[in-house]
Amino acid sequence: MDSLEPILRGHPFFANFADEHIRLVTGCARNRRFEVDQYLFHEGESADEFFLIRHGKVALEIHSPGQPPMVLATLDEGEIAGVSWLVPPYRWMFDARTLEPTRALGIDAACLRNKCDADHDLGYTMMTRFLPAIVKRLHATRLQILDIYGKR
Repeated sequence: MDSLEPILRGHPFFANFADEHIRLVTGCARNRRFEVDQYLFHEGESADEFFLIRHGKVALEIHSPGQPPMVLATLDEGEIAGVSWLVPPYRWMFDARTLEPTRALGIDAACLRNKCDADHDLGYTMMTRFLPAIVKRLHATRLQILDIYGKR
């Protein structure tokens, strides 16, 4: 079986990652394929894997009783899906559904958390990579709230 290391190294999230850290993360990675309208994860489920989108589009959605799902963000090639794996209780806060056929690398969350605990430099690097993604999602959600509730 070929190594996923070159694919991982080529993903924008891991640009300029140290070689030894790429090797550690590769040990937690696997190829994933999703068809249209397939879920990567559901709100409330265990956040045991996050995804590096290689091709396709993924909608991050929240549900409200009696309402259609609200799309918080649409993720494209080069982006990550899932940050809930970082913080206990490790449960998804929304759904992630494919809008078109999607290929991704799935990263086993427990595997990576263990490696980050053992190698604090890796843990720090992962946090500095994830924090901008978290801030971007918070900002996008803020803009949606302003758009929805700012209209009177």
